[in-house]
Amino acid sequence: MKRIKILSLLLLVLVFSFASMCSDDDDNVTPTNVNQNQVINTVMSGTWRITNYVDSGTNETSNYAGYNFTFAAGNVLTAVGGGATYNGTWSVTDSNSNDDTLNDLDFNIAFSTPAILLDLSDDWDIVSRTDTKIELVDVSGGGSGTDYLTFEKN
Repeated sequence: MKRIKILSLLLLVLVFSFASMCSDDDDNVTPTNVNQNQVINTVMSGTWRITNYVDSGTNETSNYAGYNFTFAAGNVLTAVGGGATYNGTWSVTDSNSNDDTLNDLDFNIAFSTPAILLDLSDDWDIVSRTDTKIELVDVSGGGSGTDYLTFEKN
């Protein structure tokens, strides 16, 4: 009888350990109401500013004060700030590999300079979209943390 209790306890611990490894965090990140054309049409209308940027727990939003972003046709992304204009690229793509959330939309940003804009270069998961706000998240597969990025329309 004592042996059955010990085995039952071990089995219970094993079940809870396995359940804790299975996470559905991605369900909290990827909305079902975001469609690719809506996102593209939204960001291509007007200019945008960053109202939240958290890099692995460090709020770096103030680094982007005064920057305005334009998401133009041909996937041209322009950032104006700090007395200069920088060009990069952007796209919204269906993703089914190489990231932590399968079958979602990725909001891709790429800059080659300066370092402050390089920090934004990534394939972001779309958390939410309205006509005036896009919330993005990037969960690092390498264990370096979670980044949050929010653009709001000017």
